[in-house]
Amino acid sequence: MLNIFVDHISPRLIYTLQFVLENRGVDYQLCNDYIQFQQMEGMKLNYSERHFDHVLHLKPSTLLFEETIEEYEISTALFFQEECFSFNEVVDPLASIFFTLSRMEEYLTDEKDSLGRFPGKKSLLYKYGWHEKAMCDRWSIDFLYYLKSQCGLHWHSKLELVDCIPTFDIDNAYAYLHKNQIRTKLATAKDYLYNRKDRLSDRKKVLAGEMKDPYDTYEFIQTLSMTGAKMTIFWLLGDYGTYDKNISHQHPAQRKLIKKMSECAEIGIHTSYGANDSEYQLMSEIQRLTEITETNVRKNRQHFLMLNLPFTYQALIRQKITDDYTMGYADIAGFRAGTARSYAWFDLHRNDTTSLTIHPFSYMDGTLKEYLNLTPNEAKVKIAELFREVCQHGGQFSYIWHNETIGDYAHWKGWKDVFTYTFNLNQADFI
Repeated sequence: MLNIFVDHISPRLIYTLQFVLENRGVDYQLCNDYIQFQQMEGMKLNYSERHFDHVLHLKPSTLLFEETIEEYEISTALFFQEECFSFNEVVDPLASIFFTLSRMEEYLTDEKDSLGRFPGKKSLLYKYGWHEKAMCDRWSIDFLYYLKSQCGLHWHSKLELVDCIPTFDIDNAYAYLHKNQIRTKLATAKDYLYNRKDRLSDRKKVLAGEMKDPYDTYEFIQTLSMTGAKMTIFWLLGDYGTYDKNISHQHPAQRKLIKKMSECAEIGIHTSYGANDSEYQLMSEIQRLTEITETNVRKNRQHFLMLNLPFTYQALIRQKITDDYTMGYADIAGFRAGTARSYAWFDLHRNDTTSLTIHPFSYMDGTLKEYLNLTPNEAKVKIAELFREVCQHGGQFSYIWHNETIGDYAHWKGWKDVFTYTFNLNQADFI
């Protein structure tokens, strides 16, 4: 048993120690009674400003004991064998973990891209070259090795079985089929304007029944489910708009397709861009999917990975969403929250742990091709590096693809092989 003295037992501290110690099988207890702590037997850690004779002392940042969101002067420094954040010149791995998991930096900045998202390249993990490392897990392990070295903690790192979790976003169920006449005519006119002869020809063939719609990759997705893979499909059912262009939730073809795919995978809501500022719209989209699938919708991913903390997550909780899969960036690959592990979201405005479970993803197809401009072979190298990090530090290797990107169609030619490479990764090859 590890006995830890603190001046104040706070929600942030409890949350952090659960991630660091409890999740790694380390028994501990907190004590804020000076006399009682002196009388305790066994391993001790003093995580306070007070002094105890012959007790390991780690000076804490104030971050874990605050109840409000404060700004700190943040730099980096070596803790034990791993660099972590220093808050107002106090090097603290526990505070580093909480700061990163809670995404506190996103509350403290107005940095937004053209779509209103916090960019990965503006994050501190990116600034220090840590974004493709599971830093919260690295800091946790470094902290445990520190305790092992300094006070004889009996702990050994264990290899964890990594779950590989393919997820799909259905932003646009079909490339050409089931679009109304106005959309079809406007798209055709646009292709004429830009001299897109291949699209003009393909649309004509698909509508004539001479060619399969190139976004219709659902049979392939169904075959993946037969392997026993844990898989979730997120379906966009928002109203038509500039950034939401799926066919209507009322269209018979859409409804039939969703019901068909619900037989092989769990269907989550892919909250539309238009619902970002409207909880009523969010509620409507959840109800649409509930009515089609005849099941309670509990999983969500934001379209375009739109995440406005804490408001997005607070709205999801009110709408009885229990699991969110948005935690990652569009512009860079890696670990937005410094981990590949699922974890409970901590609401900094309420200063408390919530019922919402966050499931981070490691990369998205469009990130590799459209943001990082990687070739298929370069993408495989990047994916292997991310998978190795998860194998070494635990968690789930979750990744995002779309029905159109696995179709080897148009500029995605050759990328189905990248998906297959990811799907067939084997942990045994990376140990």
